[in-house]
Amino acid sequence: MVKIRTLDWRLAGEQQSTCLWQGIYPVASQNCYSFVVTSPNFNLALTASAGSLDRHVALRAWWRSPLGHAVVAAESELLGEALDDVFGWEFLQIGAWGAARELLAGARTRRQTVVAPGTLAAGADIIGRPAQLPLVSDSVDAVLLPHTLEFAADPYAIVREVDRVLTGEGQLLVLGFRPLSLWGLRARSARRGFPPGLRRVLSERRVREWLVLLGYEVVATRRYLYGNPWRASREAQETHARLLRRGLLNPFPAGAYLLKARKRVYTLTPVRPRFKEKPAVLGGLVKPTTRQPS
Repeated sequence: MVKIRTLDWRLAGEQQSTCLWQGIYPVASQNCYSFVVTSPNFNLALTASAGSLDRHVALRAWWRSPLGHAVVAAESELLGEALDDVFGWEFLQIGAWGAARELLAGARTRRQTVVAPGTLAAGADIIGRPAQLPLVSDSVDAVLLPHTLEFAADPYAIVREVDRVLTGEGQLLVLGFRPLSLWGLRARSARRGFPPGLRRVLSERRVREWLVLLGYEVVATRRYLYGNPWRASREAQETHARLLRRGLLNPFPAGAYLLKARKRVYTLTPVRPRFKEKPAVLGGLVKPTTRQPS
């Protein structure tokens, strides 16, 4: 059961909103927001919000394009195989990716929940910041980060927040683009990022180091997205399965990776110190001991 706590949102340090959600699956609405403006810098906050909204609109348009639809469909098929051994009660997807809930089609947990910011709230169950999840600690059995770290201002803060809400022996799945690939080159060459709004490209090695530092064990990795990101033809939507495997038509190196890790919790067993026994004295004589053969 996902337990919801009271969350305090802060935008640009000037606006505050408090919303209390109760129940297992709360659906946030616009009615639970109440902003109080107390600073003349509110116009700056509106400008930043407008820029973020434009990026999210461009990202939704890319999801509906043939290439974006093919990428989401390929990742949905890839996750269907990776989630074969992921069981439990609660499966949490942090960050929206795709027009609907395509990535959760292969989930085998009892319930699935999507947490996304307000500008990408279509299909989300909870509206909130990925770095400040409105969930209690140790309440989720599995977490999915579909390129969430690459769109965040502070990706390591999201990793720490995931570690807080994930239960012991829970599983974490991370999707990301590879820097040394055509997709990484396209992302760095685009002014607004590619896909639109992408802030950075995190390598598989860096994400692995973060997880190992937090006590995770990387159990599986898979590379995919064998395709040209500059090619957005009609065939992309029909042949999304080709993006998962390298072939004669896709000779390029993999452009993305799937990293699967498990949160390890080791129990410490206290060991009592053994004090050295004093030799017993019999009538002034020391009790003989048995010699051990050399």
